[in-house]
Amino acid sequence: MFNIERWQEIFEALNKNRLRTFLTGLSVASGIFILVILLGFNKGIENGVRTQFEQDATNEISVWTNRTTKEYKGLNPGRYIQLTNESFNAVTNKYGDLLERKSPIYSIWGGRVNYKNESGNYRIRGTNGDYQFIENADIGSGRFINEADIKEAKKVVVIGNKVKKDLFKDEDPMNKNLTIFDMNFKVVGVYFDPGGEREENGMFMPITTAQKVFNGGNNIRSMEFTSKMLDDFDEAVALSKSVSEAIETQIKQIHTVAPDDTSAVRVFFTLEEAKKIYSLIDTIKAVFWFVGIGTIIAGIVGVGNIMLIIVKERTKEIGIRKALGALPMSIVGMILQEAVFVTMFAGLLGLIFGLGLLEIVSPLVDTPFIKYPQVDFNIALTTVFLLVFAGTIAGFIPAYRAAKIKPIVALREE
Repeated sequence: MFNIERWQEIFEALNKNRLRTFLTGLSVASGIFILVILLGFNKGIENGVRTQFEQDATNEISVWTNRTTKEYKGLNPGRYIQLTNESFNAVTNKYGDLLERKSPIYSIWGGRVNYKNESGNYRIRGTNGDYQFIENADIGSGRFINEADIKEAKKVVVIGNKVKKDLFKDEDPMNKNLTIFDMNFKVVGVYFDPGGEREENGMFMPITTAQKVFNGGNNIRSMEFTSKMLDDFDEAVALSKSVSEAIETQIKQIHTVAPDDTSAVRVFFTLEEAKKIYSLIDTIKAVFWFVGIGTIIAGIVGVGNIMLIIVKERTKEIGIRKALGALPMSIVGMILQEAVFVTMFAGLLGLIFGLGLLEIVSPLVDTPFIKYPQVDFNIALTTVFLLVFAGTIAGFIPAYRAAKIKPIVALREE
């Protein structure tokens, strides 16, 4: 039940020592404020990292080759290992059941592309339909490469949104013809990419078409796969790693490369990197929580100290109350109410300032690895209630001490 006289007593007691009350409240508020800011920026780091991984499939396996660095079976070092359609087919035939998406790549950099009076140089990749999902390409209009395009080696392209802006401006590019090295191609789709304009600055065509028009023959530049995702993340990482190692071994056997030649055949899988990054984020989060809670504990200790001082200063008053018939629980309630009030008020103040600052700063923070720092309001509010609970515990010791004071001893206090 609300007791206005009790609240008047609390404010009078706190008002007698304004500076001490202010500093104690400031330590509590700053603890919550710092924790909210740290958790907000931890979320910003997580958002940034997720954005980086969203540019391509998280479970991607990439295979590409270089020159050999070691002699093997009578073959000299310095040979360039050329991947072919047969290399790709051999891998998919052997490990297809462990792979979700599969695509060979034949790419060229700086392909000259023209449309009417506009022109530009763009990356051109020959792929199959699976590459849309490996690249995380979102089709804005039209479609992606399909099996009919590949089978008939059609001269069709799917262009990035950046290419559309450069060449077509406000014109709808669908079913329009552009030229690549003076060869006509029909636009059948426009794609967007989470990586932004850097990833949208290119185009895709059927792998068979790319090999024909760019005189690639049977050659491919690289292979891209995605491993199957399992419910258990650690098991998924282990599977991706074992498949990657098996593919590397098979490619080396096909092209007669020394098993310990780490330069000739390179296989990279992103799932292990994702695990490392997310583990690092969890570590950072734990550190942030440790620092924030440590600051809050310092504030709680301050609340306990100020309550002890208040009890000491009001010993005579408490003795008179007890002599007049005040029950021990009323004395405990009076001291605890002061502790809870200081903790609650300061905690909510720190929470409001922390959330307010994040609300202002969040739209301005957009770096590659920190994006839109924010904190879950429910987590922040729960933290405040835990703070109040801790403040109650901190205030209980001096409250219990006050309840144990004997009136005759208290009245002798000077």
